[in-house]
Amino acid sequence: MNTRETAAETDTVICSAKGCHAPAVWVLAWNNPKIHTPERRKTWLACEEHREYLSEFLGVRGFLKDVVTLEEWSAAENQ
Repeated sequence: MNTRETAAETDTVICSAKGCHAPAVWVLAWNNPKIHTPERRKTWLACEEHREYLSEFLGVRGFLKDVVTLEEWSAAENQ
C-alpha cells in the first residue's frame, strides 16, 4: 500500500543518533582535522535527548567545533 507523505513529514529533520526517530533541535558542527580542511564543517543533528551524548562522542575525538540550535543554523545558512 502506498502512503502519501505530507509536506510537514518530509520537511522534518531527525536526530543522527542510531535508531532515533525524534525531531532534531540541535546542529553539531564538526570536522576531522586529519581529512578535512580547517574551514570545512560536517554536521550531525541531535534531539534534546542525544545532544550531550553526540557532543561528547565528537568532543573526545577533538572533532566538535560548535553546537547551535537548528533554528540558528538555518538562519545563518539563509543569510
